[in-house]
This record gives sequence, structure tokens and C-alpha cells, in this order.
Amino acid sequence: MADMSRRYYKEIHDVLTNPGMGFKTFQRFNGDLLNEGTGWTEGFPIEYQRDRGTLITPEHPLCSLSYFRIYWRFLEPEKGQYRWDILDKALYYSRMRGQTLYLRVPPYGSSGTGEDDVPDWFRQMVGPRQEGLHSFWRVDHEDPLYIQHYGEFIRALGARYNGHPDLECVDIAIIGFWGEGEGTHILTQGTREALMDAYLDAFPDTLMVAQLTDPATNGYARQRRRDMGWRVDCLGDMRGTVEPGRWCHMLDLYPLAVIECGVEDAWKTGPVSLEACGVMQSWFNRGYDVDYIIEQSLRWHINNFNNKSSRVPPEWQDKVDAWLKKMGYRFAPRKMSWQNEATAGGELKLDSWWSNLGVSPCYRPHKLALRLTGNGTSYILNTPYDIRTLLPGDALVSTSVTLPEDILPGTYEVEFALMNLWCDKPAIQLAIEGKSPDGWYPMGPVTIQAKA
Repeated sequence: MADMSRRYYKEIHDVLTNPGMGFKTFQRFNGDLLNEGTGWTEGFPIEYQRDRGTLITPEHPLCSLSYFRIYWRFLEPEKGQYRWDILDKALYYSRMRGQTLYLRVPPYGSSGTGEDDVPDWFRQMVGPRQEGLHSFWRVDHEDPLYIQHYGEFIRALGARYNGHPDLECVDIAIIGFWGEGEGTHILTQGTREALMDAYLDAFPDTLMVAQLTDPATNGYARQRRRDMGWRVDCLGDMRGTVEPGRWCHMLDLYPLAVIECGVEDAWKTGPVSLEACGVMQSWFNRGYDVDYIIEQSLRWHINNFNNKSSRVPPEWQDKVDAWLKKMGYRFAPRKMSWQNEATAGGELKLDSWWSNLGVSPCYRPHKLALRLTGNGTSYILNTPYDIRTLLPGDALVSTSVTLPEDILPGTYEVEFALMNLWCDKPAIQLAIEGKSPDGWYPMGPVTIQAKA
């Protein structure tokens, strides 16, 4: 084998905005104005803002993710008649603002009015809300009509959007106010599986997260999909620390539920998606310990966070920047080694040492690619390496590319990058110096010999 060249890389400490991780916008997009105060909206069609000519939103990080939560009634106003234009527009705006979309379609909300109920046609079918239901239920989920019709909607949703390039993840919602799953523990196993199967069958090629609810539901989801992630909606609820004796999610529920539901290691294959209880400003106003909240989220291997498009308290900006440097993945290649010489039609071998300085892997299969430039042309060649295996810590990566049969002999400059899923452009910023204006990182020269 030819001798190996090598190059070492210096780490940088910038906040990096990378695909599929970090803060999310909520019912909004990069560049939109934030919610005022500590309130937010959800469940209704997006009220699109005027394009401000910038992707920067003051007092909020730049985001690679947007999140849309819309009630079933708006997407299927008449039985079998779907308003896909609502989702098409949200996906389009996500792409235009440099984001991909998280999506949840809750069956209903909490107001008890028609505006966030199940679709009118379904309400007429099943009748008014019955007495004796779980307090967070609007309909009887054991009713075969619910399993049939909500399940049919989810399958229609999947038939249209499974594998869509701009759909990052589906946030499973089967029952309960806002789709948050209250009461799943009392479902019969047949109903639980039927409702989960609607999603699992409809979205085989799309990332998914399931609300942390109970061992039976989360266990079934993980049994069917080993890459199933999880989410919770009340990160930061520290009421017990400021109101002695008060029950709170951060101390009385989540640490136990992670273990009881068997998701301690789920982060290795599927995203951990956490949502603020209230918003960060309400944490600040109540005197919650943000250092503890952040530390605990990192222990759970947080991949992304929904602050509901509300301001980050300026007093906490440095803490949030430090959080963003650990949330999700953060790749810092330390060393690249490659063959000095290779032959047209043969392999160019690459050995490298990578550090993932974050707390999660990357969950989508971006390709590690080399670009060879010389003789007035360039070639982009993908390696077979699966970057989803780059867990937190260090990794040694040995891989190769196959050179074209017709590549001209000569000396080529070699660069590397982690690529966009859908086109030959770099997608992921690395935590090292040297990035070119078009997103590639330099290695050095290689000499290509003609094929014998």
C-alpha cells in the first residue's frame, strides 16, 4: 500500500447550527418574531409572518428545526377529504428558512369547545363526550370507530409524507389533550397496539418520537422500532424546589419514568426531544435552577429543545450558548490520514480520528464524502461510512472511496465534508478550523495513477 499522508485539525468553540438538532421554532420559522411574554399558541394552522429578510430572530438561537402541532380537525375537516396544503406550506416554509419539520397531529385539545375538538364529522359519529372517561380524554379510545378513523387518517398522512426530505420527525400522538398521551396506561393492549401500529406502519422511513407515558406503550414502540426516540413536554418544571412539598416533573416523574419505561439507552438510536414547561422566561421568573435543568437534559442525551418560540432570558444567554455546544452532536475530527497515491478505478483509503463532543449521535444518514479537485475538474465521492455510529466520545474511522475509472492521472487536492441528504452539498458544520466558503474541509494532495 502507498504511504499515508496526514493532517491534524484545531478545534473551534463556536455555537454551530446543524441539521436535526438544537433549539426548535414552534408554529414559527427562523426570522419570525417571537411570542410575547410567557404565552404561545399551538394546535391551529400557522399564522405566517411577513418575511423580514433575515433568518436571525433576536433573543433566540438560529434553528435547523421547526415544529408544527396541528389538530386532526384541521387536516381532515370532512371524512376522507384532506387539507394537505396546510402541511405542504409548512414544509415549504421550513425549507425556505433552512429548517426541517417536526410534526404532531393531536386528535384534540383541552378547551372543551368545538375549536379544538375531534373533527365535527367524527363527533357526530360518536356523540357527545361521555361521563366516566379519563379527565384528559375527549372520546372513548376503546371505541372501534376511533381506532378505525384516526388510524385511517394517520395512514393517509404517512402515504403522502413518509420519507419526505423536509419532514425531520413525526411526534406520535394517539390519545389525550394535545396528544400528550395521558391515560395510555389504562388502554387495553389491543387498542394500544392498533393506535401505535397506525404510525409505525405509516412512517417506516421517517424518524419518530413517542411521548414518555408508560412501560407498555413505550415498550411496544421500542419493540417495533429500535430507532424510536422519546419526548416529554415539561422540561424545567421545578415547582417542588420553590414551593416545598409540591410535586414536579423534574424531580418526581421524569427521572423515574426514563428508567421504568426502559428508554435509558434509546438516545443511541433515536432522538430525545424535550419541550419547556411553560417557556424559559417563566423558569427565570419563578427562580428555577437552570443549571440543574440543563445538566439533567444533557444526562438524558437531549437532541433538541422546544422553547415555544419565546425569548431566551438575556441573563442566561451564556448558559444557553454552552448548552447548545453540547446538545445533540458536535463533530470535531482530530486527524485525517489518506493514501499518497491511488489508481484510477481503485480505492483511496481514508483513516481518521473523530470526536463527538455532544451528547447524542446524528440520527440521519448524512454521507462522509471526499472531493478531489484537479486537472480542471472535481469529483465528489461518498464513502460507505455510517455517521450515525459516531456516539459521544472518540472513534477511529477506516473507510474508502472508489475512484472513477476515467479519472485523469495527476495530482488532486482532497477535501472532506458531511453531505446534505438530498444533494451534493455539505450540510454539517464541524467544530474545527479550515472550513471553505462552500463548506468543505481541506486535507491535502493525492497522486492518481492511470489504470494499468
